[in-house]
Amino acid sequence: VVELYKPDAIIHTAAMTNVDTSEDQKELAYQLNVEAVKTLVSLCQLHNIQLVHLSTDFIFDGANGPYDELAAPNPLSYYGQTKLEAEEVIKTGKLKWAILRTIIVYGIVSDMSRSNIVLWAKGALEKGSPINVVNDQWRMPTLAEDLADCCLLAVEKDAFGVYNASGKDMMSISELVGRVADYWNLDKSLINEISAETLNQTAKRPVRTGFILDKTMNDLGYKPHSFEEGLKIMDEQLGNR
Repeated sequence: VVELYKPDAIIHTAAMTNVDTSEDQKELAYQLNVEAVKTLVSLCQLHNIQLVHLSTDFIFDGANGPYDELAAPNPLSYYGQTKLEAEEVIKTGKLKWAILRTIIVYGIVSDMSRSNIVLWAKGALEKGSPINVVNDQWRMPTLAEDLADCCLLAVEKDAFGVYNASGKDMMSISELVGRVADYWNLDKSLINEISAETLNQTAKRPVRTGFILDKTMNDLGYKPHSFEEGLKIMDEQLGNR
């Protein structure tokens, strides 16, 4: 495909992103998150193609968030380890590259084949289903359109290096779900706030991540929406279906 179309850039968005599945299926996670990147790096080197690669806040331990691009990584999970190793593979290659680190992407796809925390919370609360939501983890959720715009900006501006590409609003997961309920006028009494420890998840999660976006905004012209603006965009998209 690369030889046929000879692209100027490849935007690599694929990965095994389920943190617990990655912990349980380490070999598959490594194949998808590291070996596939090695293949892309080789192709990009051979054909002089820019590689724009998506990475994650889970390369950090969450002890000192929000993070800038120079912060020292310390992944808590195997997923985070594979994503960090993929970054190192890219950085040591002889190619044009940009790594965009992001956090909790939300939005909709045309066939609704992928869910995310916003759609999950909205769907459950609309059905009147009680949901357990952690109140001791903090993130900066990212609208899919904002991340897509940042990918295009990285290509158009021939970006090189690491860039943070998340939303601009820091919130706990329980606050995130509460804002979803408020926007669509759903019953917040169905939201049960719990500690992450009570979930007994296979993989450890960082407590507080978040990104400092100054470099990406100044160098690339990245302009992320607020979380409420993102929910409005989603609402309009859902209404047009």
